[in-house]
Amino acid sequence: MLKRIMPVFLALLFISTGFAKSNPYVGKWDITATTLDSHQVCWLEVKETNGQLSGSFLYRWGSVYPLTKVSLENNELVFDASQPGMTQIHKAKLVGGKLIGTLTLTDKKTNKTETINWVGVRAPRWGKADANAKHTYGKPVDLFDGKSIESTWGVEMKGKPSGWSVVNGVMENQAGANNLVSKQTFQNFKIHAEYKLEAQSNSGIYLRGRYELQVLDDYGKAPESHGHMAIYSRVAPQVNASKPAGEWQEMEAIIVGNRVTVFLNGQKVHDNQIIDGVTGGALDSAESKPGPIMLQGDHGRVWFRKVTVTPIIK
Repeated sequence: MLKRIMPVFLALLFISTGFAKSNPYVGKWDITATTLDSHQVCWLEVKETNGQLSGSFLYRWGSVYPLTKVSLENNELVFDASQPGMTQIHKAKLVGGKLIGTLTLTDKKTNKTETINWVGVRAPRWGKADANAKHTYGKPVDLFDGKSIESTWGVEMKGKPSGWSVVNGVMENQAGANNLVSKQTFQNFKIHAEYKLEAQSNSGIYLRGRYELQVLDDYGKAPESHGHMAIYSRVAPQVNASKPAGEWQEMEAIIVGNRVTVFLNGQKVHDNQIIDGVTGGALDSAESKPGPIMLQGDHGRVWFRKVTVTPIIK
Protein backbone atom coordinates (compact mmCIF):
# COMPACT_ATOMS: atom_id res chain seq x y z
CA MET A 1 0.00 0.00 0.00
CA LEU A 2 2.84 2.40 0.90
CA LYS A 3 4.40 1.88 -2.53
CA ARG A 4 1.11 2.93 -4.15
CA ILE A 5 0.60 6.00 -1.96
CA MET A 6 4.13 7.38 -2.20
CA PRO A 7 4.06 8.40 -5.92
CA VAL A 8 0.74 10.22 -5.44
CA PHE A 9 2.07 11.97 -2.32
CA LEU A 10 5.23 13.08 -4.11
CA ALA A 11 3.19 14.42 -7.04
CA LEU A 12 0.97 16.44 -4.72
CA LEU A 13 4.01 17.73 -2.84
CA PHE A 14 5.64 18.71 -6.14
CA ILE A 15 2.61 20.83 -7.07
CA SER A 16 1.94 22.31 -3.63
CA THR A 17 5.54 23.47 -3.13
CA GLY A 18 5.51 25.37 -6.42
CA PHE A 19 7.78 23.12 -8.42
CA ALA A 20 5.15 22.32 -11.04
CA LYS A 21 6.12 24.19 -14.17
CA SER A 22 3.67 26.29 -16.12
CA ASN A 23 4.28 27.40 -19.67
CA PRO A 24 6.38 30.58 -19.35
CA TYR A 25 5.20 31.88 -22.74
CA VAL A 26 1.53 32.06 -21.78
CA GLY A 27 0.21 35.60 -21.39
CA LYS A 28 0.10 38.95 -23.17
CA TRP A 29 3.22 40.50 -24.65
CA ASP A 30 3.88 44.06 -25.82
CA ILE A 31 6.28 43.84 -28.74
CA THR A 32 8.57 46.30 -30.51
CA ALA A 33 9.83 45.17 -33.91
CA THR A 34 12.94 46.75 -35.41
CA THR A 35 13.12 47.30 -39.17
CA LEU A 36 15.77 49.05 -41.23
CA ASP A 37 14.06 52.43 -40.97
CA SER A 38 11.78 52.34 -37.96
CA HIS A 39 10.43 50.67 -34.82
CA GLN A 40 6.98 49.11 -35.13
CA VAL A 41 4.52 48.06 -32.46
CA CYS A 42 3.09 44.54 -32.32
CA TRP A 43 1.18 42.52 -29.71
CA LEU A 44 0.93 38.84 -28.85
CA GLU A 45 -1.25 36.73 -26.60
CA VAL A 46 -0.54 33.06 -25.94
CA LYS A 47 -3.13 30.83 -24.24
CA GLU A 48 -3.04 27.22 -23.07
CA THR A 49 -6.15 25.07 -22.63
CA ASN A 50 -5.89 21.40 -21.69
CA GLY A 51 -2.30 21.37 -22.87
CA GLN A 52 -3.14 22.93 -26.25
CA LEU A 53 -1.66 26.28 -27.23
CA SER A 54 -3.52 28.99 -29.10
CA GLY A 55 -3.22 32.73 -29.42
CA SER A 56 -3.62 35.95 -31.36
CA PHE A 57 -1.29 38.54 -32.86
CA LEU A 58 -1.33 42.16 -33.98
CA TYR A 59 1.18 43.16 -36.63
CA ARG A 60 1.93 46.88 -36.93
CA TRP A 61 -1.04 48.72 -38.43
CA GLY A 62 -3.54 45.92 -38.91
CA SER A 63 -6.11 44.00 -36.92
CA VAL A 64 -5.76 41.34 -34.25
CA TYR A 65 -5.72 37.92 -35.94
CA PRO A 66 -5.90 34.43 -34.40
CA LEU A 67 -2.72 32.43 -34.78
CA THR A 68 -3.00 29.61 -37.29
CA LYS A 69 -0.39 27.57 -35.42
CA VAL A 70 1.54 27.89 -32.16
CA SER A 71 3.84 25.36 -30.54
CA LEU A 72 6.94 24.82 -28.40
CA GLU A 73 9.88 23.36 -30.28
CA ASN A 74 13.15 22.78 -28.41
CA ASN A 75 12.03 25.24 -25.72
CA GLU A 76 11.37 27.86 -28.39
CA LEU A 77 8.00 29.45 -29.10
CA VAL A 78 7.08 29.07 -32.76
CA PHE A 79 3.92 30.60 -34.18
CA ASP A 80 2.35 31.31 -37.55
CA ALA A 81 0.66 34.72 -37.83
CA SER A 82 0.20 34.67 -41.60
CA GLN A 83 -2.40 37.01 -43.09
CA PRO A 84 -3.82 37.45 -46.57
CA GLY A 85 -0.96 38.54 -48.80
CA MET A 86 1.88 37.68 -46.41
CA THR A 87 3.40 34.74 -44.60
CA GLN A 88 4.60 35.39 -41.04
CA ILE A 89 6.61 32.79 -39.16
CA HIS A 90 7.84 33.83 -35.71
CA LYS A 91 10.36 32.16 -33.42
CA ALA A 92 11.13 33.41 -29.92
CA LYS A 93 12.93 32.52 -26.69
CA LEU A 94 12.79 33.89 -23.17
CA VAL A 95 15.96 35.74 -22.25
CA GLY A 96 16.12 37.57 -18.95
CA GLY A 97 12.34 37.77 -18.70
CA LYS A 98 11.99 39.24 -22.19
CA LEU A 99 10.75 37.50 -25.31
CA ILE A 100 13.44 37.77 -27.98
CA GLY A 101 12.09 36.90 -31.40
CA THR A 102 12.54 36.97 -35.13
CA LEU A 103 9.92 37.23 -37.84
CA THR A 104 10.44 35.73 -41.27
CA LEU A 105 8.10 37.74 -43.47
CA THR A 106 7.31 36.77 -47.06
CA ASP A 107 5.24 38.92 -49.42
CA LYS A 108 3.13 36.51 -51.43
CA LYS A 109 2.89 38.85 -54.43
CA THR A 110 6.60 39.61 -54.84
CA ASN A 111 7.88 36.49 -53.07
CA LYS A 112 10.30 38.79 -51.25
CA THR A 113 11.43 37.62 -47.81
CA GLU A 114 12.86 39.67 -44.96
CA THR A 115 13.81 38.94 -41.38
CA ILE A 116 12.68 41.32 -38.64
CA ASN A 117 13.94 41.22 -35.06
CA TRP A 118 11.63 41.98 -32.18
CA VAL A 119 11.57 42.17 -28.40
CA GLY A 120 8.52 41.52 -26.21
CA VAL A 121 7.85 42.43 -22.58
CA ARG A 122 4.91 41.27 -20.53
CA ALA A 123 1.88 43.53 -20.69
CA PRO A 124 1.22 45.36 -17.41
CA ARG A 125 -0.97 43.97 -14.66
CA TRP A 126 -3.46 46.75 -14.26
CA GLY A 127 -5.05 45.77 -10.99
CA LYS A 128 -8.43 47.23 -10.13
CA ALA A 129 -9.56 49.98 -12.51
CA ASP A 130 -12.99 51.49 -13.02
CA ALA A 131 -13.82 54.07 -15.66
CA ASN A 132 -17.28 54.49 -14.14
CA ALA A 133 -16.12 55.36 -10.63
CA LYS A 134 -16.57 58.83 -9.19
CA HIS A 135 -13.40 60.65 -10.24
CA THR A 136 -11.79 63.91 -9.24
CA TYR A 137 -10.81 65.91 -12.31
CA GLY A 138 -8.10 68.47 -12.85
CA LYS A 139 -8.05 71.47 -15.15
CA PRO A 140 -9.28 70.80 -18.71
CA VAL A 141 -6.65 70.98 -21.44
CA ASP A 142 -7.91 72.38 -24.75
CA LEU A 143 -5.82 70.86 -27.52
CA PHE A 144 -7.35 73.18 -30.10
CA ASP A 145 -8.02 76.90 -29.59
CA GLY A 146 -9.78 77.48 -32.92
CA LYS A 147 -6.80 79.39 -34.28
CA SER A 148 -3.74 77.18 -34.75
CA ILE A 149 -2.38 73.69 -34.17
CA GLU A 150 1.36 74.37 -33.81
CA SER A 151 1.39 75.01 -30.07
CA THR A 152 -0.39 71.81 -29.06
CA TRP A 153 0.18 69.30 -31.86
CA GLY A 154 3.14 67.68 -33.55
CA VAL A 155 3.16 65.05 -36.28
CA GLU A 156 3.78 61.31 -36.24
CA MET A 157 5.96 61.03 -39.35
CA LYS A 158 8.96 63.35 -39.16
CA GLY A 159 9.80 65.00 -42.46
CA LYS A 160 6.26 64.60 -43.79
CA PRO A 161 4.13 67.79 -44.01
CA SER A 162 1.25 67.85 -41.57
CA GLY A 163 -1.43 68.18 -44.26
CA TRP A 164 -3.63 69.97 -41.72
CA SER A 165 -4.89 73.55 -41.71
CA VAL A 166 -7.27 75.74 -39.74
CA VAL A 167 -10.22 77.20 -41.66
CA ASN A 168 -13.01 79.18 -40.00
CA GLY A 169 -12.08 77.95 -36.54
CA VAL A 170 -11.95 74.28 -37.54
CA MET A 171 -8.89 72.12 -38.15
CA GLU A 172 -9.13 69.96 -41.24
CA ASN A 173 -6.90 67.59 -43.14
CA GLN A 174 -6.33 66.62 -46.70
CA ALA A 175 -6.71 62.92 -47.44
CA GLY A 176 -3.40 61.19 -46.78
CA ALA A 177 -2.19 63.81 -44.30
CA ASN A 178 0.07 63.13 -41.35
CA ASN A 179 -1.30 61.93 -38.04
CA LEU A 180 -1.42 64.63 -35.37
CA VAL A 181 0.17 63.81 -32.00
CA SER A 182 -0.47 66.00 -28.96
CA LYS A 183 2.64 67.49 -27.37
CA GLN A 184 1.19 66.82 -23.92
CA THR A 185 0.80 63.30 -22.54
CA PHE A 186 -1.90 61.91 -20.26
CA GLN A 187 -2.48 58.87 -18.05
CA ASN A 188 -6.08 58.62 -16.82
CA PHE A 189 -8.46 61.18 -18.27
CA LYS A 190 -11.69 62.20 -19.94
CA ILE A 191 -11.60 63.31 -23.57
CA HIS A 192 -14.30 65.22 -25.44
CA ALA A 193 -14.09 65.72 -29.20
CA GLU A 194 -16.38 67.22 -31.82
CA TYR A 195 -15.82 66.33 -35.47
CA LYS A 196 -17.43 65.54 -38.80
CA LEU A 197 -16.52 63.25 -41.67
CA GLU A 198 -16.65 63.31 -45.43
CA ALA A 199 -18.77 60.57 -46.99
CA GLN A 200 -17.06 57.14 -46.83
CA SER A 201 -14.21 58.65 -44.85
CA ASN A 202 -12.53 57.46 -41.66
CA SER A 203 -10.12 58.61 -38.99
CA GLY A 204 -9.28 57.58 -35.45
CA ILE A 205 -8.77 58.97 -31.97
CA TYR A 206 -5.93 57.21 -30.15
CA LEU A 207 -6.01 57.23 -26.35
CA ARG A 208 -2.47 57.46 -24.94
CA GLY A 209 -1.38 57.05 -28.54
CA ARG A 210 -2.00 53.30 -28.23
CA TYR A 211 -5.72 52.50 -28.29
CA GLU A 212 -7.70 53.60 -31.33
CA LEU A 213 -11.34 54.54 -31.10
CA GLN A 214 -12.35 54.25 -34.73
CA VAL A 215 -13.95 57.27 -36.40
CA LEU A 216 -15.93 56.14 -39.44
CA ASP A 217 -18.79 57.08 -41.74
CA ASP A 218 -20.98 54.04 -41.08
CA TYR A 219 -24.39 55.58 -40.42
CA GLY A 220 -27.15 52.96 -40.38
CA LYS A 221 -24.86 49.94 -40.44
CA ALA A 222 -24.67 47.14 -37.88
CA PRO A 223 -22.10 47.57 -35.08
CA GLU A 224 -18.84 45.71 -35.65
CA SER A 225 -15.25 45.72 -34.42
CA HIS A 226 -14.09 48.13 -37.15
CA GLY A 227 -17.09 50.46 -36.87
CA HIS A 228 -17.46 53.97 -35.49
CA MET A 229 -16.13 54.13 -31.89
CA ALA A 230 -15.03 50.51 -31.93
CA ILE A 231 -11.86 49.73 -30.01
CA TYR A 232 -10.31 49.02 -33.36
CA SER A 233 -10.46 45.33 -34.33
CA ARG A 234 -10.96 44.35 -30.69
CA VAL A 235 -14.40 45.37 -29.41
CA ALA A 236 -17.46 46.53 -31.37
CA PRO A 237 -19.56 49.37 -29.94
CA GLN A 238 -22.74 48.24 -28.18
CA VAL A 239 -24.85 50.27 -30.61
CA ASN A 240 -24.24 52.24 -33.77
CA ALA A 241 -24.76 55.85 -32.67
CA SER A 242 -23.29 57.44 -35.81
CA LYS A 243 -24.75 60.46 -37.55
CA PRO A 244 -24.68 60.82 -41.35
CA ALA A 245 -21.54 62.12 -43.04
CA GLY A 246 -21.25 65.90 -42.96
CA GLU A 247 -22.99 66.28 -39.59
CA TRP A 248 -21.13 67.30 -36.45
CA GLN A 249 -20.69 64.44 -34.00
CA GLU A 250 -19.56 64.32 -30.37
CA MET A 251 -17.65 61.64 -28.50
CA GLU A 252 -16.56 61.39 -24.89
CA ALA A 253 -14.36 58.73 -23.38
CA ILE A 254 -13.10 58.09 -19.87
CA ILE A 255 -10.04 55.86 -19.60
CA VAL A 256 -8.66 54.55 -16.32
CA GLY A 257 -5.95 51.91 -16.46
CA ASN A 258 -7.15 49.42 -19.06
CA ARG A 259 -10.85 50.27 -18.71
CA VAL A 260 -12.80 52.66 -20.91
CA THR A 261 -16.34 54.01 -21.06
CA VAL A 262 -17.31 55.75 -24.29
CA PHE A 263 -20.27 57.86 -25.38
CA LEU A 264 -21.03 58.75 -29.00
CA ASN A 265 -23.64 61.41 -29.70
CA GLY A 266 -25.06 60.95 -26.21
CA GLN A 267 -25.32 57.14 -26.34
CA LYS A 268 -23.13 54.82 -24.31
CA VAL A 269 -21.25 52.55 -26.69
CA HIS A 270 -18.67 51.03 -24.28
CA ASP A 271 -19.33 50.47 -20.58
CA ASN A 272 -16.18 50.11 -18.45
CA GLN A 273 -14.83 47.91 -21.24
CA ILE A 274 -11.52 46.10 -20.78
CA ILE A 275 -8.88 47.05 -23.36
CA ASP A 276 -6.92 43.86 -23.99
CA GLY A 277 -3.94 45.56 -25.63
CA VAL A 278 -2.67 48.07 -28.14
CA THR A 279 -4.42 48.51 -31.48
CA GLY A 280 -2.97 48.79 -34.97
CA GLY A 281 -0.93 51.94 -35.57
CA ALA A 282 -0.03 52.47 -31.91
CA LEU A 283 2.85 54.88 -31.35
CA ASP A 284 4.57 52.62 -28.83
CA SER A 285 3.94 49.61 -26.62
CA ALA A 286 4.74 51.18 -23.23
CA GLU A 287 1.21 50.55 -21.99
CA SER A 288 1.73 51.51 -18.34
CA LYS A 289 3.09 54.98 -19.16
CA PRO A 290 1.24 58.22 -20.01
CA GLY A 291 0.80 58.87 -23.71
CA PRO A 292 -0.46 61.52 -26.13
CA ILE A 293 -3.69 61.89 -28.02
CA MET A 294 -3.27 61.02 -31.70
CA LEU A 295 -5.71 62.04 -34.42
CA GLN A 296 -5.51 59.94 -37.57
CA GLY A 297 -5.18 62.04 -40.68
CA ASP A 298 -3.69 59.62 -43.20
CA HIS A 299 -7.02 58.15 -44.32
CA GLY A 300 -10.00 60.23 -45.46
CA ARG A 301 -11.03 63.82 -44.76
CA VAL A 302 -12.11 64.83 -41.27
CA TRP A 303 -12.81 68.11 -39.46
CA PHE A 304 -12.26 68.73 -35.72
CA ARG A 305 -13.61 71.81 -33.97
CA LYS A 306 -12.95 70.71 -30.38
CA VAL A 307 -10.56 68.34 -28.59
CA THR A 308 -10.44 68.72 -24.80
CA VAL A 309 -8.71 66.41 -22.33
CA THR A 310 -9.44 66.59 -18.60
CA PRO A 311 -6.94 64.68 -16.44
CA ILE A 312 -8.19 62.49 -13.61
CA ILE A 313 -6.44 63.42 -10.38
CA LYS A 314 -7.79 60.50 -8.36
